[in-house]
Order: sequence, then structure tokens, then C-alpha cells
Amino acid sequence: MSSVVSEKTSSERRPASAVPEEVVTHAHLRLIAVPDVAGTVAVITLDNGLDHTRPSTFGPQGIASLNAALDGAFAAQPSAVVVTGKPFVFAVGADLSQIATITDRETARQTGILGHSTFKRLRDSTVPTFAFVNGASIGGGVELALACHYRTMAANAPMMALSECFLGILPGWGGTQFLPRIVGPENAVTVIVDNALNQNHMMRPKEALSLGVVDVVLDAADYLEQSFNWMADVLAGRVVVPRKDYSRPEFDAEWTSALERGRMIADLRTHGAAPAPYRALELIALSRTTDLATGLAAEAEGLADLVVSQEFRAGLYSFNLTQKRARKPAGAPDPSLARAVTKVGVIGAGLMAGQIALLFAQRLHVPVVLTDVDQARLDKGVAGVHRKIADRAAQRKMTPDEANRLTALVTGSLDYQAFSDADFVIEAVFEELGAKKEVFARLEQVIPADAVLATNTSSLSITAMSADLQHPERVIGFHFFNPISVMPLLEIVRTAATSDGTAATALSVAKTLKKGPIFTSDSPAFVVNRLLTRFMGEIIAAIDEGTDPAVADAALAPLGLPMTPIMLLQLVGPAVALHVTETLHEAFPDRFTVSENLRRIVDAGARTLVSWTETGQQILDPDIAALWQQGSSPSTGEQVRDRALAALAQEARLMLDGKVVAAAADVDLALLTGAGWPFWLGGITPYLDREGVSDKVTGRRFNPPGVSTLP
Repeated sequence: MSSVVSEKTSSERRPASAVPEEVVTHAHLRLIAVPDVAGTVAVITLDNGLDHTRPSTFGPQGIASLNAALDGAFAAQPSAVVVTGKPFVFAVGADLSQIATITDRETARQTGILGHSTFKRLRDSTVPTFAFVNGASIGGGVELALACHYRTMAANAPMMALSECFLGILPGWGGTQFLPRIVGPENAVTVIVDNALNQNHMMRPKEALSLGVVDVVLDAADYLEQSFNWMADVLAGRVVVPRKDYSRPEFDAEWTSALERGRMIADLRTHGAAPAPYRALELIALSRTTDLATGLAAEAEGLADLVVSQEFRAGLYSFNLTQKRARKPAGAPDPSLARAVTKVGVIGAGLMAGQIALLFAQRLHVPVVLTDVDQARLDKGVAGVHRKIADRAAQRKMTPDEANRLTALVTGSLDYQAFSDADFVIEAVFEELGAKKEVFARLEQVIPADAVLATNTSSLSITAMSADLQHPERVIGFHFFNPISVMPLLEIVRTAATSDGTAATALSVAKTLKKGPIFTSDSPAFVVNRLLTRFMGEIIAAIDEGTDPAVADAALAPLGLPMTPIMLLQLVGPAVALHVTETLHEAFPDRFTVSENLRRIVDAGARTLVSWTETGQQILDPDIAALWQQGSSPSTGEQVRDRALAALAQEARLMLDGKVVAAAADVDLALLTGAGWPFWLGGITPYLDREGVSDKVTGRRFNPPGVSTLP
């Protein structure tokens, strides 16, 4: 669409103090002619020279390169300056491997100042500046875009987020000051605090547009051409982008409401255990009353405090686990052994089975056949999946054509012959060993010789389940976590007989499903349920003994867990919790005790365990309290907390000694992604090490001194 007038690159300019390990994002400058725009347009393209699987980040050399490109751009006196990224990626912010090396506060503060001084050049420019957000944009990449006067975004850009509070820091390159001035306090709190603490929610283009983070979303097919056309309209005055002054008195009520909501969200999701969201809220509030320079200086101070905090160090460890170890799980077999999966069978048509079927159809794009014990249940299950597809189409989360294709892929049959050409069959029937053995025995008579037989059991022995089969080597555990569409963890459970080909196929499927798997051995309840059941058992036992339920339920609040133990018990379901406890009691009677109170609750058919007072305080439901028979030996909250943490330390050590997983990092990853263990605590084993619980309970640390648990 345009001709290149001249081209410069700033990739050669590197400061002497550059960190050798930095993957440098170069800022390449071109001066181009754009139709309907007088003069030239300076286009700066950010590119680290790698494919889209390694997004562009900013370290010291990358910032220097961007500064040099801006020098050249402004010297050319263009009609506009544009910043964009390499294919599929705009920029994802600071290089965390570089930030992780910062150990002193002043270096952290100077890092913030460096970003401010560079990005602010775009904001202060007398020449109009535009960000063409052509792909993924996170953290400092979003702040770079916010520094520009105008922002377009490609309709197919996969994500946009200010994720810093999720990691234990705050947006430190202008985010807390730029964003409230652009979108107002309500939307700024949503993006900086609410989204970050909501499992690091990523905005899609339409959401970013609705919140005002970008000015326009344009079709992906000819995105850059459309962006230049839109820019030309802005420069000519044919398009006017409205801006509001949110410091005016008419927005006072919005400021008050937004900041109160932000504090409520931080309290609800961190219980005061993580300082980052509260510090971010203070800075958002400051943007209302101070000039930009003062606000950025305060932001640099806030960033400096948090970068050297324990919470951020722990958050980096958690991030490293979820981004690296989850992608290459320990114990993974040779991927070349994986077999193609062209059809999937799901045994069962209940709620869990329906979620599994929908996920397989969405991600694998292959036929999925469900079955159940009778036509009525089967029809209800298939209809439920089809209804979810229709709901997503109605919400415009997929096109009508996509919905029609998915609906056609999910069918049902009472005849097991429907699985005769399936490559992967997973059972999700009632959690009873005999029922699962019967399903597998029937399946083995009809499925192909190389088909995988998977089970979604949460606690039963897979070895026992497959003991009577002719080919136990094809059997593997494939344990999802509820809700399946949200929870990233998948426990892949190998028995002694499971073949490498079966494991490789399971891993390949897990990755296609976009899950972060861990491999475990066939041990009762595997990892997450075993640890959570031990933990919950101590809380319930304390209440059984006479501890005030409110005291026991609040005992772990200082950790900032996503929900209280009793709320977790309600979410899991008392009947499921009882079944898992009974399974573990049978295996380890010395450590897992079945509470008669829990049995009474299940026998009564109770599902709701908590209620709320008029002031919003969570309490044990009065009907449940009436069922709970207590002793006369109450504990303090501190004693309950110590007891629960000691139990976790003991159980984790026994699991590692028993080789249930390969390393402590797998225990950490499992709880982070399968149980919502807070990122800012950095994994359960380093937390237990830091608190001295590991040494006290087991006589040794999980992570030996000198072995870093940071990236």
C-alpha cells in the first residue's frame, strides 16, 4: 500500500551495561508514504528476531533500541509516528528473566524510570503517535500502547492485559497513571486489579475496546492497511476520538465507587496477603489529583518496593512453573510415540462427561461420541452439550458456522460399537471401582488394538481398574479439574503397565486441549486431591474437637487462599469429599480419618454449607451447625493453621519419597494450577521452607539451601 522512502535500524546501539542473557527486541524504523497523509510516517516495528512463540520483551538493550528508533523518527519530522510489532505479537513488556536478577531497590526504581522516560516521549510528542496493536500485548506492551495518542487493535489479537498484580508487582511503566486518565477509574480498576486477580484474565479485542483501552478494533485480514487508513482519517479530522477529563467533579462518585470496588476485590481475592493490588489502587487514586510527572515518580517508587519483595520473588517462581514446567512436564516420553486421535469416546453423559466432550470437540475438532446407561440420560447429556454450544454462539463467543460444526461433532449412542473406530476413549462414570472395571472390560472388546483407554477418576486405583484387561498398557489416568473449561491442570497418571506410546498420546492430547499436565504415578488420589483432603481433614478434625467453626475456617486467611476451607468443601461437594477421604483412609488409615460429622452431612443430603450474615460475613450454615457434634477441646486459629501446614508438609514429603511425582516443583505446579494456590506465595514447598515448617515437620527442606526456586 505504500512505498519505503528510507529505512534505519537501531539494533547496533547497545549499552555497555547490557545483560548478556537478554533476548534483544530491536526497534526497526522505516519512513513510509501513506495515501492521504502529507509527508512521511515513521513506523517502528518491534521484533526480537524469533518466531511468535517467543514474544518480544524489553530489557535494557531493547529499551535503548526503542529510544534510538524514536530519535530517528522525530528527527525525520514525520506527520505521525506508529509503533507496531512483529507478526502475531505487539509486545509483552519487561523481560522477567532480567527483572528477576534485580536485587536492590534503587536498580528496580531506575528500571521504572527508564521505561517512563522512553514511553513518555510518545505521549509528550507534538507529532501524533499511534500504536497498532497487531497481536499479543501484555504488561509493558500495553503501557507502550497507552503512551501513544491513539490505539488500534487487530480483531484476532489473542490477548491484552496488565498482569502485574497477578505476579506481585504493579504496572510500573505508566500503567497506573496513563490508564485512569484514558479510560476512567472504573475501567482502570477492572483492568489493573480485577482482571489480574481473576486468574490473570486476558482481554480480547472487543473487551479492550468496550473498556476504552483501544480506540478501534479492525479486521485482521488487512489490519495494517485499515490502521493506516484510520490514522489518515484521524489526522484529517474525519475521525475524532473523544477524550474525557476524569479529574472533573462530575466523576467524583465514579472515583469513590471504583476505588471501593477495587479494595473489595483485593480483600476478597487476597485477604490482604498480597500488597501489590493495594499499592496499585493508591497509585490509581493519585492519578486523579496529581500531575503526570509526580504520578510516574510515585509509580517508580511503588515498583521499586514490590520488585524486591518476597511476594514478587515467589510470583516469578510460580510464573516460571506455569510457563515452562507445565509445557514440558517431567517424565514425558518421546513425543514421536504419540498416535493420532481422530475420534473420541466419552463414557457417561453427566455434567463432568458433558464438559469433557465439549472440550474435546472444541480443541481436537474430531467426532465425539457419548454413551450412558439409558436413552433418557444420554439424550439429556447430548442436549446439554448442544445447549452450551448454542449459548456460546448466542453470546457471540463463536460464529454460527462454528457452532453448527461443533454440534455436528458431538453425538450419542447406547451401542458400544460406536467406539469401534475411536482412538481415545475416556470414562467419566460413577466413582466406583466395579463400575469402571465393567466399562473397561466392555470397551476392550470393541475398540481398536492401539486405542487409549483413559479414566477421569479422582482417587481410585488405575492399576486395579485395569488388572483384568488383556492390554493394561493402554490404560492411563486423565484427571480433569472442575470446571474443566477453566482449570488448567490435568493429572496424567501412569501405572506400572502403561506404555510410553499411551503416555505420549495422552500428553499430546492434553497439550491440544490447552492443559498444563503433570505426570504422576498411580497412588491414591494422586496429588491435588490427596493434599487437599489431608488439609481439609485437619480443619474438619479441629471443628470436630470443639474449635469454633468460624475460627477454624478463618485460620488460613493470612495466606490469602482463594476460598475458605468450608467454602472449598461446599464447592467440591460433601459427598465427593467423603468418598475421597474414605479411599485415602483405606490406603493411609494413620493420616486420613473419616469424620462422622462429614458422614452425617452427606447422609442428610446437604450441599450448602455456608451462609452469610447481614454484614456479609461468611458463617457455617445453621442447619449444618445443628448436625455438627463437637467435642470440648478447642484450638486457636494459630494452632489450626500450624496443624494444617504441618499436615501438608508431611504429606508432600511422603509423596515425594514415594515418587508420586518427579520433584517438589510438580507438587507446587499442581496446587497452583489445580487448587488455586496463590501465585504470590510461590508454590507450597518453598512457602513451607520459608516458614520453617518443612524442617520442623520432616527434618529437611523441600528445596535445599543454595538451590533457587526462582527463574
